[in-house]
Amino acid sequence: SSLPSCLVGPPTRAFKTFFSSTEVDHPTTMGDEEKNPFTVLVCGGGNGAQVATAMYAARYSTIAVSLYADEAAKWKAALGDDDYELTLDTGKVIKSRPDDITNDPSVAAKADAIVLAVPSFAHGQYFEAFEPYIKKDTVIACMPARSGGDILLAAKLGKKADDVIFVGFETLPWACRFTEWGRKATILGTKGSILAAVTPPAKTPKAFSVLQGCLGVFPNCTVSPNNLGISLRNPGAQIHPGVMYGRWCPEKWDGNPVDEKPLFYQGVEEFSESVLLGLTNEVQLIRQKMEEMVPGLDLGDAGTLHQWYLDCYGGQMTDDSSLRACMNTNPGYRGLTHPCKEADGGKFVPDLKYRYLSEDVPTGLCFNKGLGEILGIDMPMTDKVLLWAQDCIGMQIMVDGKMNGPDIGKTRAPQATGINTLDGFLQASKIDKATVAAEAAASSKKAKPEKKPPAEGEGQNPFCVLVCGGGNGAQVATAMFSARYPTIAVSLFADEAAKWKAALGDNEYELTLDTGKVLKSKPDDITND
Repeated sequence: SSLPSCLVGPPTRAFKTFFSSTEVDHPTTMGDEEKNPFTVLVCGGGNGAQVATAMYAARYSTIAVSLYADEAAKWKAALGDDDYELTLDTGKVIKSRPDDITNDPSVAAKADAIVLAVPSFAHGQYFEAFEPYIKKDTVIACMPARSGGDILLAAKLGKKADDVIFVGFETLPWACRFTEWGRKATILGTKGSILAAVTPPAKTPKAFSVLQGCLGVFPNCTVSPNNLGISLRNPGAQIHPGVMYGRWCPEKWDGNPVDEKPLFYQGVEEFSESVLLGLTNEVQLIRQKMEEMVPGLDLGDAGTLHQWYLDCYGGQMTDDSSLRACMNTNPGYRGLTHPCKEADGGKFVPDLKYRYLSEDVPTGLCFNKGLGEILGIDMPMTDKVLLWAQDCIGMQIMVDGKMNGPDIGKTRAPQATGINTLDGFLQASKIDKATVAAEAAASSKKAKPEKKPPAEGEGQNPFCVLVCGGGNGAQVATAMFSARYPTIAVSLFADEAAKWKAALGDNEYELTLDTGKVLKSKPDDITND
């Protein structure tokens, strides 16, 4: 009696009457399902790039691109005619093969998504090489983006940057290692969630649907409001240069070899903590000034270093009362030492050209200093660390207190791309004051869902899926899901489960996808229980 009168009668006539008499859109007629062409490019040849390539290639057209020396040729030769074997932290093993492994940037013309899993200093090289070929609406994701990735993209792609979608990830999704270079790798742990921001923000739904589809259930892509928040949140820009300075600056080191490698994070003492606090407090001044200059701009993810530890390692540290305590008592840091080189007599000297300085200073610390300079913010601790670090890595970045040295173009400072004003910075970052203010006003009227901070420590994420039925759809779903996750097929219809289990026996189920890929997998059980 609660049904509308139009639904009483033959179903076809009833539903036609219902839809024609309401504002509900007519359901579109479903014809034959069509292939959805999708190609992803994975850039790099290291741990992360090979893992991403193997994972995505299991289901999608995937091309691995490395512009580093002859890495692509070596990887292609190592793999030969075999499949790549990727052992997941779910216990599953994926065997897949990329469509190509190449150093030819023109393959970017085929890409719907491009994932950069290369060191941040190489991002510009890839952007520049892809520029002639990249097509409209391509999703370009950097894992991780570090600082100023969106501005670098805008500089390298020019007008084309307006037609692509940039995604800056805070970090790499997995802890992973080769077991046989070019042929086998293992995911040791997957983050439960991972922060990412999209430029322009309006394209977030599309970008996240693409990347979540590639990554799978975990990590969960968590939206950060803008890429400036990701840039200022970059912990490596502060921690690595700060701790290196705290131990090896002239105030603390006499230049003589030391007896043993000092602990890096767990060795942070009062002086090093004061350096880190100086750096993080100066970033907070940038955050506050930007939020003041652009009303409604949400930089909530760009918290202090202490807050970053509480967000990412909460519950893991035995003492989280201070920044130093967080670093000293984080079990994930146990035994990690300063990067050092061997010296005479079995002693050690610091490796002052290690990536903690050679990468994190140009691509992190310089962004902070450059933006601070544009905003007119005094940054004495950043200045001190940067002056020392640029000498260590043989660069001239800051001269007479200004970010205008001959090597400025090798950094992520806004000045590297000719940006010297706030308006220029906002334009390159695609931050429009009017839009930000309007969105903030609209958002203030809505209840904000609680945002759980992303966990930094990798760990296994228990996940099991049940697929009910034994027909076409159920068997396809079972085969698809069981390639990556613990999967149980359940059929309560007669003896269907027993028949399916007997038919499969000890073999794997073979599922041919409309992408041309073939998945071979086996459910953990087929049951009527």
